[in-house]
Amino acid sequence: MRPIKISTFGTVKDGKEAKLYTLTNDAGMSAEFTDYGASLVRLFVPDREGRLRDVVLGYENAAGYEAGTESIGAPVGRNANRIGGASFELNGVTVSLTANQNSNNLHSGPDVYNKRFWEAAEIADDHLTFLLHSPDGDQGFPGALDMKITCTLTEKNELQFTYDAVPDADTVINMTNHSYFNLNGHDSGNILSHEVTLDADAFTLTDAYSIPTGEFMDVAGTPMDFRNGRVIGDEIDSDFEAIRLGRGYDHNWVLKNGGKFGKVAEAAAHESGIVMDVYTDLPGIQVYTSNFLDQETGKDGAVYPYRAAVCFETQYFPDAVHHENFPSSVCRAGQAYHTVTAYRFRREG
Repeated sequence: MRPIKISTFGTVKDGKEAKLYTLTNDAGMSAEFTDYGASLVRLFVPDREGRLRDVVLGYENAAGYEAGTESIGAPVGRNANRIGGASFELNGVTVSLTANQNSNNLHSGPDVYNKRFWEAAEIADDHLTFLLHSPDGDQGFPGALDMKITCTLTEKNELQFTYDAVPDADTVINMTNHSYFNLNGHDSGNILSHEVTLDADAFTLTDAYSIPTGEFMDVAGTPMDFRNGRVIGDEIDSDFEAIRLGRGYDHNWVLKNGGKFGKVAEAAAHESGIVMDVYTDLPGIQVYTSNFLDQETGKDGAVYPYRAAVCFETQYFPDAVHHENFPSSVCRAGQAYHTVTAYRFRREG
């Protein structure tokens, strides 16, 4: 590994200066993170010819992340995705959250983790650990905790995210990474030609507001079947109810990893020759084709068009706290929350 580089990344509205941390391995792959939001800013990986391409969408400086509304590159918590009715019952007590999408809560907003400064608690050549104290009542959730995210770059061209926390009261924890990937390069247009494979036989059905009904639907014979690989653009606008409701792909697939860390997804860009393998120990993955992104001003003068990227958000199922048949997102007092997700890059062929 090469020595970590630390530089300035501009200021936010209150004048506080953000830093940028760059991890680089011996193969030349690099990952850049800012302590404002603990967000992934750039990710350079080698293409078919060995040239480095930045494969994640991002902003030019901290002010861009402060103004951005699409969770680009962000760690999402305390609970990723949606909670129906913006409330739930835990231990006989009703927990009320802010309704920030219709009558529901999305990504724990509006006071989100990625609009805060995180402490760079551990800095090494191959990894960086961000720390955020989340007090009791933060975003409406019970229990205080220190959320740690360790971002590790390996010599296998793999970027790992390890999440650790121990709450002091029963609460919900469901962290994810919301990076927007375009494996042809962040400024290369849309991702409709990307081919995606998912190790999932079913997805969670939702209502018109993307809240799960509690039912699982078999993917066989539907546009949701990615088991043998499917080009994203082939049926992204098909006349299929789930597709219509999501305005494209924005759904949770039920993974078959049995709670064990393993490969669950693959994305390939045949133009660049870059392939990304996704590994996790979590039970679900939200695949989102940036259907609500359109002409977003990004870094390096880029303007990101409709469907400019695809997100692979590993997670507990959306609204898990309301469905006993879903793996539970409740973390008990004193219980260790620990989960790992990794994105491994290789060349096609």
